[in-house]
Amino acid sequence: MTDTRFDPARADSRWQRAWDQAQCFRADSTSDRPKSYVLEMFPYPSGRIHIGHVRNYTMGDVLARARRMQGHEVLHPMGWDAFGMPAENAAMEKGVHPGGWTRDNIATMKAQLQRLGFALDWSREIATCEPDYYGHEQALFLDLYDSGLVYRRESAVNWDPVDMTVLANEQVVDGRGWRSGAVVEKRKLNQWFLKITAFADDLLAGLGQLEGWPEKVRLMQENWIGKSQGLQFSFATSDGGSVEVYSTRPDTIFGASFIAVAADHPIAQGVAAGSPEAQAFVELCKQGGTTAAELETADKLGFDTGITARHPFTGAELPVFIANFVLMEYGTGAVMAVPGHDQRDFEFATKYDLPILRVVAPAGVADTSDTVPTQAETGDGVLVNSGFLDGMSVADAKAAVIARAESEGWGEGKTVWRLRDWGVSRQRYWGTPIPFIHCDACGVVPVPREQLPVVLPEDVDFATPGNPLERHATWKHVPCPTCGGQARRETDTLDTFVNSSWYFLRFASQPADRAFDPAEVAAWMPVAQYIGGIEHAILHLLYARFWTRALAHVGKLDVAEPFAALFTQGMVTHETYSRDDGGRTTYYAPNEISRSAEGALLTADGGAVEIGRVVKMSKSKKNVVDPDVIVDRHGADAVRWFMLSDSPPERDLPWSESGIEGCARFVQRLWRLFGQFDGGATGEDKALARKTHQTVAAVTADIDALAFNKAVARIYELAGAVDKAAPSASRSEAIRTLLLLVSPMMPHLAEEAWAATGQPGLVAQAAWPSVDPALLVEDEVTVAVQVKGKLRDTLIVPKGLPNPELEALALASEKVARALDGATVRKVIVVPDRLVNIVA
Repeated sequence: MTDTRFDPARADSRWQRAWDQAQCFRADSTSDRPKSYVLEMFPYPSGRIHIGHVRNYTMGDVLARARRMQGHEVLHPMGWDAFGMPAENAAMEKGVHPGGWTRDNIATMKAQLQRLGFALDWSREIATCEPDYYGHEQALFLDLYDSGLVYRRESAVNWDPVDMTVLANEQVVDGRGWRSGAVVEKRKLNQWFLKITAFADDLLAGLGQLEGWPEKVRLMQENWIGKSQGLQFSFATSDGGSVEVYSTRPDTIFGASFIAVAADHPIAQGVAAGSPEAQAFVELCKQGGTTAAELETADKLGFDTGITARHPFTGAELPVFIANFVLMEYGTGAVMAVPGHDQRDFEFATKYDLPILRVVAPAGVADTSDTVPTQAETGDGVLVNSGFLDGMSVADAKAAVIARAESEGWGEGKTVWRLRDWGVSRQRYWGTPIPFIHCDACGVVPVPREQLPVVLPEDVDFATPGNPLERHATWKHVPCPTCGGQARRETDTLDTFVNSSWYFLRFASQPADRAFDPAEVAAWMPVAQYIGGIEHAILHLLYARFWTRALAHVGKLDVAEPFAALFTQGMVTHETYSRDDGGRTTYYAPNEISRSAEGALLTADGGAVEIGRVVKMSKSKKNVVDPDVIVDRHGADAVRWFMLSDSPPERDLPWSESGIEGCARFVQRLWRLFGQFDGGATGEDKALARKTHQTVAAVTADIDALAFNKAVARIYELAGAVDKAAPSASRSEAIRTLLLLVSPMMPHLAEEAWAATGQPGLVAQAAWPSVDPALLVEDEVTVAVQVKGKLRDTLIVPKGLPNPELEALALASEKVARALDGATVRKVIVVPDRLVNIVA
């Protein structure tokens, strides 16, 4: 071994075939070994995997391999989140079918993942775009419908009038459709909803049990669910009616200076019926987005209705405006506006010259109501300019206003949630068909179970804007299951978040006749370790938690939470390379660049390019690294080792050519070291044996905690100690142990060395090294010996050696004698187990 180099080009594929033939990574649900479910968020098959994928899956792979070696039955599956808009975009741009485009991408990405040697159970592979997956999803959707958790109602959506489709919020850019550029309208459409709000309390309470989740993720979900206590009440209006509002800040009621209603509020509709100007403004409000974030950032526009609302305490008449930042879907469709303490209201009041009143002042700060504010004051404090509330804290003032409203009968305290029911309708082709039929006589009728799956038609075209299912010549026309008359299929498809809200259950159990077997799922669930990006911290994780509860509610499941532990890994980053070409920035890929002492040059023309900041890899900035190219050059193990080295896994990892080259050198160093294994060696090296067992204990704990960079550092230390040690049985055992420790991280190198050193079977199926607790305890210490304050020698002595014996050893040292050079020792100071200081 020692006179050859490790050849990853040959070893990688050889051992991948060996693992496959031995079915090393196939999970056995019937095994009596303790079960461990390790899962990384499955990818969207966009074309090729990127380095970020490699980092994510390497982390999960190391954990899965280590737990398998530690005696666990491990489920570590892989699949594809395969429905979604990118496939339809490809169909429109390239003239291909979304299914063909998606399946080709799956084949490419699967081959890339297999090249990296991930210990995945490919026998459980799923793709959400296949009928054998989404057919079960349709059945589950009907189960939720039967239990009252699915319903249909009219809802505001983003509508692109050119592409004739509903747009997701992220597809609305500056108020226009991202593809057509058309001004987006707000429209009311009948949409399907999942009643996630029915589980709001449980979803919130459950966060407290998720001790294996990052605190920041739990907080993000808590804020999204958004439980708050407030006041719902009515203002009497000058037209003889009333306007109902809900406020989470009733303490600020004395600061109210106007009322804002949504464009489709009854007051707005009534005014618009008699005013062309009001009607034009209502139409204007239909343009723009529908999310809370967009409402916050949009230019605030209003129309004065001429109606006023009477303040319940002061009797002041507050103007009522139709406002573009209020939606009927949020609260009552009307808000009590307090510009002094809400930034959105502040911007509106500033624009329309409305009063901005200060009613909360920071504790200990004098009220400065005569000062013109520059922004809303949203912090805590005490009440001012608020009559009977003056001097109260915000909390006490809230309670006082609610109590007064309830006692006088004009309002009531109410708990509300920021969380809204989940609208799952999408007017798109490439998604799960919603299993319902519309009949003029019978209404909306579920598709009979025996007719599932409702399969997407293949013969569609995207030449005409809009949903191809809506205009398909035959697919949507079916007889009504109830009366037999002519009826129409539902042409909306499900939000792709639905596909990813239960896929982990299908990985755990895959019967042909149903979505999963509850008992088999219960044996694996919850997922022991879930790994994925922070960008999924709210919606995906919240929806998965909801589906788990909803399926338990209908008796399909007996699992409380889907993911016991969650880890959100950092991104892989890279510097950018660009030029300013006539006012336009052109970016170049790393493989187009050559580096010199002067900087970076474009290889094609030798001209200089600007080296930009290290940022997240993205196609737009071309600062991406193709994993295949790096594997070709250095092998899979060097890439995997780089993903685990240096940066803590929760932080971003800057890509570095010198870094990957250093990892490749370490692969070869280990290969040479493993070649020095001598099964017949004799002799003991107690210090090395202790170092070996301490390393095993530490690396085991590090991997379990996903602290891979710490495990890597400890392996470097042990390799260094082995390098320096003299031949012995202890050294050979340390080499064998080192081989086992690196096998989850560098599995191809480990298998090659395992075979070359004559070890039995596959290292992937070998047992994790055990630890002798006695060797974890340090029984020797290194003591420094100083003469006249300078270090002159070090002594390795038994831990706890009595002071007189330690003093005698120090004085007997030849180095100490030379340093004293005949001088009389006046004093000896001993610090047990640490220091002997000789004063002469």
